[in-house]
Parts: sequence; structure tokens; C-alpha cells
Amino acid sequence: MAFKIRHLIVLAIALLVCACRNGREAQQEHSQQLVALLADKTLSEQSRYAVINRIAHIHYAEKDYTRMILFLTDWVENNPADKYDSYWLLMVAQAYLEQEAEPIAEYYFERILKNYPDLLVQGKSIHLSCLQQLIKITRTPANRIAYYNELVSRFPSDVNATEMYVRLAQEYEKEGEWNQVLRSYAQFLEQPDASTIQIAGIPDAYTTARQMVDFAKSPKDWTFESLDALETAVKNAINNYDARTLDRYRSKVNFFAMSWRANESDANALEYFSMRNFMRGNRIRYDAKLDDSSNSNEAYLKTRGWSQYISVWYLYFRKVNFPVDPDIHGRWEWAGIYYGEKL
Repeated sequence: MAFKIRHLIVLAIALLVCACRNGREAQQEHSQQLVALLADKTLSEQSRYAVINRIAHIHYAEKDYTRMILFLTDWVENNPADKYDSYWLLMVAQAYLEQEAEPIAEYYFERILKNYPDLLVQGKSIHLSCLQQLIKITRTPANRIAYYNELVSRFPSDVNATEMYVRLAQEYEKEGEWNQVLRSYAQFLEQPDASTIQIAGIPDAYTTARQMVDFAKSPKDWTFESLDALETAVKNAINNYDARTLDRYRSKVNFFAMSWRANESDANALEYFSMRNFMRGNRIRYDAKLDDSSNSNEAYLKTRGWSQYISVWYLYFRKVNFPVDPDIHGRWEWAGIYYGEKL
């Protein structure tokens, strides 16, 4: 008991030295006193932690990252049984981040995850901190995929799983793992807040996920091999006033009918209607050529005569973007209608 009290008194005195003196020299002297105190083998675990932490923070405050890193890495190497080794290496990684040495920081974060058990410091998981930092600094989608998955599986109460599934889908897309993209979007849509969540940098997450998952489940039998084939088929159906065929040509997933100012995600943009309601008794005409704004991925066919209120409709054709199925990817579909003259 006497030894413990003596060590606590010595530690308290050492920790107060900086308050009594000023300048770098005082800090260095203080650090040396703490290092000397650290050599005492009878120092309690709590006191030893406090001393090491104080030494590291002295170097950190002085931006002497080299000394801090050397001190902590030497300690970890020489004291493999110290239960706080993961915390000391976390400080090392943070020091490298301060120096913008992200690849080296990434190495230490990874080392902690692979070689050291998790530890709570000030109520926060060391492994959780490592994963959050790794997601920010890693340069490869494959690594981010692994980190996101680990966050969801190990720390479900500390992360927003709804957001994680969307971000996973985006990383899988970069890797070309389309089945995993679909799986992640499907998991996202199963979350109760999927339709309302706001995700930084991904403003249309719900619409994107809904369209892709619904399209994957559909027969996709309305698609055409080429834009020319689609244009010709639609024009022939209009010539014949064949509303049933026109309805069959329209996309059965995510088809929209809206003004140019509206958005595909608007509820009324997706309402279903039959072309028959607008063809009966009207003289429908179309331009001989596609609109000049058409390109290799999107095309617009100007038509008129549909309604006394809004006569002009632009039929919107687009190339199918669905790499999950190579037989469908790159075909063309009639995806929507824009009401009125182009803005």
C-alpha cells in the first residue's frame, strides 16, 4: 500500500510540473521525468497508462510526431502484453494522419484490426475508430467494401445500416459486382427509413435503389435491340392508332409521364394510364426525325395532338443501363413522356 501511495504522489507531482514552468525546455524535462517514472516496475497498470498517455500527448501538443511515434512503437514492441497496445498504435496512426502520411496510417489501422483485440477507451471502441478512419482514407473500393461490411456486422448499433447498404452498393458498382449491388440495394429498401433518409452526397438513393431492384425483378420484355428498332415500332403503332401495342412498348418499371420541370421521383410522375385514353378521336402526329438533343444514350421523339390542353408530348427513349444482365444491358426502352414544349 505504501508503494502504491508513493507512486501516485510521484505521478501527481510529475503531472503538475508543466503547470509550474513554461517553455519547451520544461516540457522536455517533464517528459524525461515521466519516462524515468515509467521504468519503475512496481507502477500500477492505471498509473502506467496515465504516464504513457501523458508522454504521448506532450509530444503531440508540440507536434513532435517523430518522437511520439518512436516512443509509442518502442513501447508496443517491448511490451506485447500491455492491454493498451491497440490504443498506443491508434495514436501512432493518428500522428501519421496529422502528417498526411495516409498509407502509413492505413497500415497501422489495419494492424490494430488484425492483430489486437478490441478495447474501449473513454467509452469508444478502438476497432470502430479504425474502421471509420479506414473508410475515409483507403483508395480501393474493395477495401471499403470490407470495412462497411465489418461495420454493419460488428457495430450495428453504432452505424446507420440504411446508409451503409447504399454506400456498399456504390462500392460494389465500382468493382463491377452487380449481383452484390442488387443485394445491397434490396437490403437498403428493407430498412424502415429507406424512403426518408438523407445521405450526404447521394440525393437520389431511394429512387436509384427502387428502380434497379424493380427492374431486376421484371421480365424486361418491352426492350428493343436498338434505338432505330424502338423508334420504328413506336411510329408504326401511332400510324395504326394501336394503343394496345403502344401500351405494351412502354417500360413496365419506372415509366414516368411528367412536365419538364418535374422529377421522376414525384408521386404523380409514375401514375399509370392507357394511351387509348388520349388516342381516341385525336389526330396524332410525330416528327420525321428524333430531336436534335438526342444522343447515344437518350433520345426524344416530338409528337403532338394528344390533348387539347397539352398537345405536345416528347416520347423519351433511353439505353438500358443494367450490367447485371449482359443480354439486356445496352438495349433500348421507352422510359417516359415529357409534357409540353422543351424548356
